[in-house]
Amino acid sequence: MEHTQTFDGSTDPADEKNADPGDTSRLVGSDRVLAVLKELARYPEGVGLEEMTRAIGAPKPTVHRALGSLRRAGLADQDGRGRYLLGDEFLRMAFAHHEARPEHIRIRPLLEALATRFGETAHYAVLDGREVVYRAKVDPSSGAVRLTSTVGGRNPAHSTAVGKLLLAHRLPTLETVRDWVGAGPLPRRTARTRCTAEDLHPELELARERGYCVDDQENETGVNCLALPLYTAAPTAPTGAISVSAVAYRTPLSTLTDAVEEIRSLLGVLGTARL
Repeated sequence: MEHTQTFDGSTDPADEKNADPGDTSRLVGSDRVLAVLKELARYPEGVGLEEMTRAIGAPKPTVHRALGSLRRAGLADQDGRGRYLLGDEFLRMAFAHHEARPEHIRIRPLLEALATRFGETAHYAVLDGREVVYRAKVDPSSGAVRLTSTVGGRNPAHSTAVGKLLLAHRLPTLETVRDWVGAGPLPRRTARTRCTAEDLHPELELARERGYCVDDQENETGVNCLALPLYTAAPTAPTGAISVSAVAYRTPLSTLTDAVEEIRSLLGVLGTARL
């Protein structure tokens, strides 16, 4: 059955409603333009019309018209070789939306998944000077013992997994760690807290090497923690860190470290640096 054409050359709305979005050969109207836009995003170095036509599986004039529509809207462009790529306007819109979108909308589902998986509390925190600030928290649905941390609450950066992880990206040498520590020792939260530059620096080196950091009852006796970076704003520097904070007798630290790759997989692109 042929598509019914309206007077302006577009397809009948009923045809668009019935089109299978997974079948690019039957996409019509705006759906086909969007399919071309999505395919274009797979070619950061640009793509020729012939290759795009094969990828979409539509006639060359149809794909060419779709690309023309995207170019007029600023969503596509052509380089000096005539290859098509995403336009500056598309990138501006995407990054503006990304920057304006509240962090908790993207991060809370990750925290909920971690709290469910481990039956422990999950946090998202950012570095603020010598402290970390908790921006989001999800408690497990069950469990007699829960942590007293609160959204907006603070802890010393040097005694927490999230803080040490973020410091590792800012203090690459022993000299920078010494400058950050200052003249006197850092506050001791427990007997295991690292309070000098000489004690803290190897821990930061290890965090950079492994891509995660732990708090082995260094901030609170009976509570351990594992933290991984999140890249919610910049692709190369972590904006904050996500963590699982566990009651030690219930969830040993080894249980968390054994699951590092599982957690990384859960975080997806938000947990991956892009150089």
